Amino acid sequence: MTSDRRGLAPRKQPRQVRAELTRQRILDAAARVFAEYGYAAGTTNRIAERARVSIGSLYQYYPNKDALLVELLTRHLDAGRAATPLDQDGRLPASLEDVMRFYVRRAIDNHREDPQLLRVMMEQGPRTPAILERVAQSELERTAYARRLLRDHPDVRVADTDTAARLVVSTIELVVHKMMAASEQTDTTRLENELVAMLTRYLTNGPAPTSEDPDLVPAPDSGSDSGSDSDQGSHT
Repeated sequence: MTSDRRGLAPRKQPRQVRAELTRQRILDAAARVFAEYGYAAGTTNRIAERARVSIGSLYQYYPNKDALLVELLTRHLDAGRAATPLDQDGRLPASLEDVMRFYVRRAIDNHREDPQLLRVMMEQGPRTPAILERVAQSELERTAYARRLLRDHPDVRVADTDTAARLVVSTIELVVHKMMAASEQTDTTRLENELVAMLTRYLTNGPAPTSEDPDLVPAPDSGSDSGSDSDQGSHT
């Protein structure tokens, strides 16, 4: 969904504790209403009723439901960055498998919200330039950190750590989101174990063969071989 010309930024920045609590109550109510009713039926009237505030009070903080959804998406992105800070070098486990588990588990934890709310935020939420820039910047930072981590880790066997870093970052984010936002319940323990195993095996199995690798030369066609044998037999 693309944003229209209506304002998507919060109207009122709370300066008092009471106002901040009201804003948080409205946001929490919006999250529950979007999760329960979806985006189309998640009206500001329902959100105000769930937050136990008047519709006028809601509009003092947010001009429309798109602004609420943008705020929820921003909160989700910020929580993800806070859960996986890029200064973990001295605190990461030694084994590559445990490093992958560290990041996969935190990605799963950040997606434990209601699956319906995740789908609404990611598939129907307005994509403002600020959010797109934040997503792109976060991906660049995480990829750069992953590149350095893979380059320096003794267990990594892939030759192209640049591509490997992009694959690891994208795979964790996209797979975890897809599985956690699915309508059917996801076994998070199995998801974590399988994703960690997949990434660890990819990173430790050595460089991938190229098109020049002799092991990739196509095997002779079995039909042709049998035909040659027949011909040879007929000449003897």
